Amino acid sequence: MDKERIKKAVKEILIAIGEDPEREGLIDTPRRIADMYEEIFSGLKQDPGEHLKVFFQAEEHEELVIVKDIPFYSMCEHHFAPFVGKAHVGYLPKGGRLTGLSKLARVVETVAKRPQLQERITTTVADTIMEKLQPYGVIVIVEAEHMCMSMRGVKKPGSKTVTSAVRGVFKNDQKSRAEAMSLILGR
Repeated sequence: MDKERIKKAVKEILIAIGEDPEREGLIDTPRRIADMYEEIFSGLKQDPGEHLKVFFQAEEHEELVIVKDIPFYSMCEHHFAPFVGKAHVGYLPKGGRLTGLSKLARVVETVAKRPQLQERITTTVADTIMEKLQPYGVIVIVEAEHMCMSMRGVKKPGSKTVTSAVRGVFKNDQKSRAEAMSLILGR
């Protein structure tokens, strides 16, 4: 990450909006933003599939595994405004290929830490799990509030966007999909 270039760009933005980048409250803002970008965009150089290398084949569990309410934040690639939400990730293991529960949260976190679209987060998480664990199926539901809708434009704070991705058995078998959805949604 080119933090010096980010600092120069932020200073230019401050000037462009009519601010004085040398004002006491703003003097360190370019550095703080560069540090923040390094952290919140750390997923750019990471492969989310790396988190799924550890799995347990000794277990014969072939029943639904769901991790609900995984918090995440990301930055909308259209406005560079944050969006914040939670992901629900489920998979139906095949052949006892289980992963640690925290690994599913790490996949979500890695994918979210990029300039992003919510739809892409949802799809990438589902595809990564399908590729690495080769389960019978995967279901991912992501719900988030987008500051680009809450703070600007239509200004509708509290509105949530919900996206889903279903793979394998969850795409083809309505009963399996309904079971997963009821467990995720609590109905």
